[in-house]
Amino acid sequence: MKNIKKILFLLAGIVLFSGCSKGADMKNATKEDTSKEGLKVYASVYPMYDFAKKIAGDKLDVKMVMPQGIEPHGWEPDSNAIKNLENANMFIYNGAGLESWTDKVVDSLSNKDLKVVEASKGVELIKSAHDEDEEEHEHEEVENNKNHDAAKENNNHSNEDDHDHEDHEHGPMDPHVWISPKNAKIEMENIKNAFVELDKENADYYESNYQKYAKMLDELDAKYSESLNKLPNKTIVVSHEAYGYLCKEYGLTQIGIKGVNAETEPDAKKMAEIINYIKENKIKTIFTEELIDPKVSKIIADETGCEVKVLSPIEGLSEEEIKNNEEYFSIMDKNLENLVGALK
Repeated sequence: MKNIKKILFLLAGIVLFSGCSKGADMKNATKEDTSKEGLKVYASVYPMYDFAKKIAGDKLDVKMVMPQGIEPHGWEPDSNAIKNLENANMFIYNGAGLESWTDKVVDSLSNKDLKVVEASKGVELIKSAHDEDEEEHEHEEVENNKNHDAAKENNNHSNEDDHDHEDHEHGPMDPHVWISPKNAKIEMENIKNAFVELDKENADYYESNYQKYAKMLDELDAKYSESLNKLPNKTIVVSHEAYGYLCKEYGLTQIGIKGVNAETEPDAKKMAEIINYIKENKIKTIFTEELIDPKVSKIIADETGCEVKVLSPIEGLSEEEIKNNEEYFSIMDKNLENLVGALK
């Protein structure tokens, strides 16, 4: 009897040890899985989020700093968004002046290991047409008051006129670089390179994803060129000047109701100029956006007999677009369809 009890005791010990061993193995496996899945990437705005998700696939946890459905101009992160960045491994932002809060927020973080990636690095930036017009106006005012300026310049040196022109604060650049497929390709490559550096183990995976989408962007660029180059009309009237890079690539001209910042409302003089331009040039379509109140565009449309269509700058997704699983490529296809319809 004693032997039987002894045997049962030994068997119980073996089972217990086996269970503990399996538990430890499961714990270690979970720890390994968590460490891989735990690389957290935050993207500032929707285009950066979409590009990052496409490259990361299922290897990284990619989230967006800014909530969906919000127009990014003028938005700043709240305490919850800052907390997320404190716990992130990487922060991807567009740059070119879109996220004016970036430097201030990043410098304030205690997370000094955060890798910060400017996706637009290497893109040839352009000034907004609105700012160029303002600069021209300012230049005319300077010319009209040149005697006063000349007297003022004599207190400095004879070449001050050139110096002022070079050092003049030109205002914001156009930050909507992703609206050009060629620029989107540059941004995706920058994001891919950052992921390779962050997670070398999956470098081939990120490279493969990038090559896939780079090819799709090349095809999209070719489709835009073929469709738009043959159209007789080349001018679009838009709710705000978010399409400079698109216009540059495909020979279009944008007339913005608002400037590069969608929050800036046009005054009565600006609206009168646009109405006259539309009538004189027989423009038949005004383009508006999902995340901007179309009230001003509709007022102008009623005055001119234009129809109102959507031309998305892809700054963010509306509730309907989220519901329909829209993303960069599907929206760019719809944009092209609407452009062709308006310009033919």
